[in-house]
Amino acid sequence: MNIVTGSTTALITPFKNGKLDEESYAKLIRRQIKGGINAVCPVGTTGESAMLTYDEDRRCIEIAVEVCRGTNTKVLAGAGSNSTAEAIEAAKTAQKCGVDAIFSVAPYYVKPSQEGLYQHYKAIAESVPQMPFMLYNVPGRTVVDISADTVIRLFDDVKNIYGIKEATGSLERTIELLSRRPELKVFSGDDAIDYPILANGGAGITSVTSNLLPDLKSALVDKALSGDFAGAKALNDMLFPINKALFLESNPIMIKAAMYIAGLIDTLEYRLPLVPPSVENMKKLETIMKNYEIKDYK
Repeated sequence: MNIVTGSTTALITPFKNGKLDEESYAKLIRRQIKGGINAVCPVGTTGESAMLTYDEDRRCIEIAVEVCRGTNTKVLAGAGSNSTAEAIEAAKTAQKCGVDAIFSVAPYYVKPSQEGLYQHYKAIAESVPQMPFMLYNVPGRTVVDISADTVIRLFDDVKNIYGIKEATGSLERTIELLSRRPELKVFSGDDAIDYPILANGGAGITSVTSNLLPDLKSALVDKALSGDFAGAKALNDMLFPINKALFLESNPIMIKAAMYIAGLIDTLEYRLPLVPPSVENMKKLETIMKNYEIKDYK
């Protein structure tokens, strides 16, 4: 099984006049490739996946696969839903599109038990048995936490589940998981703590900030995974202000605003119920962004 690790980007989804901006989307992915990112993640939660149509979801994945073909950048596609049946269909669609791996956010709103989470993920992963599969735990958004016991049970029982994107904000959780299953691939899902997770045995990151600064985020991961922890920490510390600014409002509001300010997308559009940031937060973001060199790779 050819798994995905290293630096990965939770791609935003650009819109123009209410529709998917395919040209801008492809351009953003090419920029990620040039910035040294190991994998792009289309239609994750940062990509406003909950507000996309099924056709838009599929098209985003198709574009990512097309653009990354023949490069060293892989495609780790989102396939999550609060409906297990819908998540299975999304996973099968992603597989047909030719992605390298799949990650699936925990089911939101319904608040399943740990047994429900186990059966949910087992069903999705086993529907695409040849596809490397990652869990995605973000209880601050889904209101359900995939416990360490459930993660380990799934890792032990389901052959193609190889890792988890951990966005609990808890270093203790990462340490617990890796102390019990060192071979589990744990990804940082919180930009601010990428370095400490990598330093404690994490295998990669799935970053929001790397939409804007793929070169710095890929360098941080490369340094950490090669044992240059001082260099990785220095980058993590330098990125801390922008990491925090990008979460002044609910993700992906601020990262799309940052991409617009930087001239990387032509229009600042969201899908309702998401709306643009406040004037105050926009000014804060603009001020902080002046401290970083944002490359366009033209």
